[in-house]
Amino acid sequence: MSRFSRFGNDLYSGAKAYDIVGRRKFWYLLSAILVIVSLVGLFGRGLNFGIEFRGGSELRVTQVSSQEMTDYEPRASEIVAEYDGGSTTTITQIGDDSIRVQTGELSSADVESARAEMAEEFGVDIEEVTSSLVGPSWGETVTQRAVIALLVFLALVTLVLTFYFHTWKMAVAALVALLHDVFFTIGVYALLGIEVSPASVIGFLTILGYSIYDTIVVFDKVRENTDHAFENGRQTFGEAANQAVNQTLVRSINTSVVALLPVAVILIVGLTLIGPGTLVDLSWALFIGIAVGTFSSIFIATPLLVHMRQGELFIRKHDMQVKKRRARRAARTGEPGAVTDEDSDADADLDALEGDDEDGTVADGQVGAGVGAAPAATPGAASPTTSPSPSGQAPTTQGRQLHPYAQRGPRNQPKRKPRGR
Repeated sequence: MSRFSRFGNDLYSGAKAYDIVGRRKFWYLLSAILVIVSLVGLFGRGLNFGIEFRGGSELRVTQVSSQEMTDYEPRASEIVAEYDGGSTTTITQIGDDSIRVQTGELSSADVESARAEMAEEFGVDIEEVTSSLVGPSWGETVTQRAVIALLVFLALVTLVLTFYFHTWKMAVAALVALLHDVFFTIGVYALLGIEVSPASVIGFLTILGYSIYDTIVVFDKVRENTDHAFENGRQTFGEAANQAVNQTLVRSINTSVVALLPVAVILIVGLTLIGPGTLVDLSWALFIGIAVGTFSSIFIATPLLVHMRQGELFIRKHDMQVKKRRARRAARTGEPGAVTDEDSDADADLDALEGDDEDGTVADGQVGAGVGAAPAATPGAASPTTSPSPSGQAPTTQGRQLHPYAQRGPRNQPKRKPRGR
């Protein structure tokens, strides 16, 4: 068995664990730094929109020999500068024998003159120099459709997650992680000056699905673990959620690595051999989005969920009962750290919480199935007000010793035979 497989087995079995949920303030701080970096990129440098969004003219020179490709950028820029009127010009090499020149909108006469000069400068026929005019309205249409698709996607995801997990807080945590991924990806685009094209927009929408998929996998394990913790009473809500993150950690890393490898290959080949184009634009968005999506699904979504739910009455009562059981078990076994005062404080806090519950205060998400539902009473389970006791002694309820037959009321009374029979 490989070392990484053994590491994954240890995380899943609980032999090794990392306190990811407990250190959520650190992850919040790291996420805030990423957001600040994104803001610096967006408001400092701004996005580098492609010609499809800003509009303009494009010239392409093909079949250029390797000798003529020497110093192609200043030579092409000098020609276009005569016609573009100081507009922003982008000159890139595509493949081994093609040059792409993007500039501001040129008149038909200027385009024909630029084509002739380009053909003469790079030693090709004029038919090898093509031109196209792109209006900004096309880019605006793409942007509007992308925004509509994003809003519809977010609305559907919110509804599906709310009904699937039976709590809106899971949907909110997943959406926060989702928006975090998209926002950071756009910020990296701005910082690095990567051109935003329609293919980039497609990549942004694609990483939405990947990010939400990874988050749902983690949340499904969180629901399974927390439901089990509610039944056996051995773990607090935060501990069960943290165990779920550890159990899915290796799986998330493996899935992300498998997804990133082909994207990285396409990106490297595109940058070194093919040149700028649809594949490169799409690969940039996927590579950044998948990487940050793995981070958010593990270190942002689940810690945020625990942070949002730990104040619910049902969760607080459950966690308090777990701590009471541990304190009493430590007191019976003589384990170090057993303090009677803490046990008394836990009793008082739990009594106060139960008093709030009797007054009609119901925690959000307590009603219904799933993570937020109170577990059904199981046979043999101790009552919340019944405390375990050492073997050979009768259980006690709030300090009063009870007869073994009086634990659960008349239903548990043994049937007595009439005298004389």
